Amino acid sequence: MTTHATSNLFESYKLNDAITLNNRILMAPLTRCMADAELVPTEDMVAYYARRAEAGLIITEATIIRPDGQGYPNTPGIFTQAQIAGWRKVTDAVHAKGGKIFVQLWHTGRVAHPHFFGGGDVLAPSAQKIEGSVPRMRELTYVTPKPATLEDIQGLVRDYAKAAENAIEAGFDGVEIHGANGYLIDAFLHHDSNRRTDEYGGTPANMARFALEVVDAVVARIGKDRTGLRLSPGAYFNMAADSRDRAVFDYLLPEIEKRDIAFVHIGIFDDSMEFDYLGGRASSYVRAHYGKTLVGVGSYSAQSASEAIAADKFDLIAIGRPFIANPDYVARVRTNEELVPYSDEMLATLV
Repeated sequence: MTTHATSNLFESYKLNDAITLNNRILMAPLTRCMADAELVPTEDMVAYYARRAEAGLIITEATIIRPDGQGYPNTPGIFTQAQIAGWRKVTDAVHAKGGKIFVQLWHTGRVAHPHFFGGGDVLAPSAQKIEGSVPRMRELTYVTPKPATLEDIQGLVRDYAKAAENAIEAGFDGVEIHGANGYLIDAFLHHDSNRRTDEYGGTPANMARFALEVVDAVVARIGKDRTGLRLSPGAYFNMAADSRDRAVFDYLLPEIEKRDIAFVHIGIFDDSMEFDYLGGRASSYVRAHYGKTLVGVGSYSAQSASEAIAADKFDLIAIGRPFIANPDYVARVRTNEELVPYSDEMLATLV
């Protein structure tokens, strides 16, 4: 029996005319680095996602749109027929259990490494290198990226749209464009990583241009009802904060709202973080500037998420690490059963 304290999490939620979710609990995208050598989803991944199909919506681990988007080992792609076929097994398994699933479309930008794609340029808005090395492969240190040319940008927009088309071929209910967490799209949206002086830099409208072009291209290919977007207005991951960033998001969020996409999803690891130039939490800032469906995330429990939804802080909650530890997370919350605590050792296998 559902406890009254979290009962709102189990209400169905109509995203739009095409998609109604069985509940308000989403499985957040969780990078697992478990695809095969050709970046094809494995049978273990099929079983992993199927076990979590009771979520109102699964958002897959970030999935690269083309080879030069890769920045971590064994992250799945969605740019070859083998990858599409591998994902089709995942979506079929999730749908067989009554679930819904979006793929998160990803290009890591300046976090990419030539090791993964046989050499060549790492693309980013500007030649602003990040310090450090590739997680799980510490021998690979980051390189100075090449500023994307106008031709490069046009190609990237086309490849996001093609990846969205591939996602529908693979049976996904839709896509979430990864525009957060310091990766390619997010890098255009922040002054620390975007030092351009052309039509993709300098002003809020110019800095938002690439993100909007990607959204528009994906919507044109698969429809607004099947398109979501993840955003990080607060710079905090692989990026330095800059108070000028707020003006970029002040411009971007109303533009996204006009496009009436399925949802906007906050990109944050812990939503208790506050950003002085946003006036507090990233989720509160987005809620004040975006009037359509908003997905909250970042260290919420079922109880605190239920309270936040009741207080209209966001509409849906994405749960991350607890879903790694508890494939039956939704059922456990519904029956008020104790959760298995997450530990990093759980990352070694797909359960």
